[in-house]
Amino acid sequence: ILLCLFTGIRVGELCALRWENICLQDRVLYVQHTMQRIQTDMPSDQKTKVMITSPKSKHSIRVIPLPEDFAKLLASIQPESSSGFFLTGKEHQWVEPRSMQNHFKRVLQSCAIAPANFHALRHTFATRCVELGFDLKSLSEILGHANVNITMNRYVHPSMELKRDHMQKLSSLFAVK
Repeated sequence: ILLCLFTGIRVGELCALRWENICLQDRVLYVQHTMQRIQTDMPSDQKTKVMITSPKSKHSIRVIPLPEDFAKLLASIQPESSSGFFLTGKEHQWVEPRSMQNHFKRVLQSCAIAPANFHALRHTFATRCVELGFDLKSLSEILGHANVNITMNRYVHPSMELKRDHMQKLSSLFAVK
């Protein structure tokens, strides 16, 4: 959950993430895969299957710098073997997106936080980045968007406090003596 709050990655990207996609020495995370459960056309007991594929667009394949303190936190939990899935540390065992979303809902409930979709972490990341003054092009690339308009129109939700702070800047232009 923290990784998504600090990087803005999608739940499918989180579930497909492997430890070898994280370079703690360079403090970067490589987003190269996504995981999803899809319906199968096969007439069998299995109506769906988990697929690990390339992300949804060429812009979604990206390198995300990690904050120094967050990289230190990751280093403290990194398994001895730097292979395997990030969420399990195991080579052939993963957590699928639906399970991660259900886990997230249980965490919110146990913390007495209002219910939210896992994707809200991505929106929160984008909004906080704008509040901290990120330039929009960098943010758009970190999120894996094709252009800045997608980032601004879908992901950034400025608070009233931020709007008020911006409007307060106009005070310097209004000098009544």
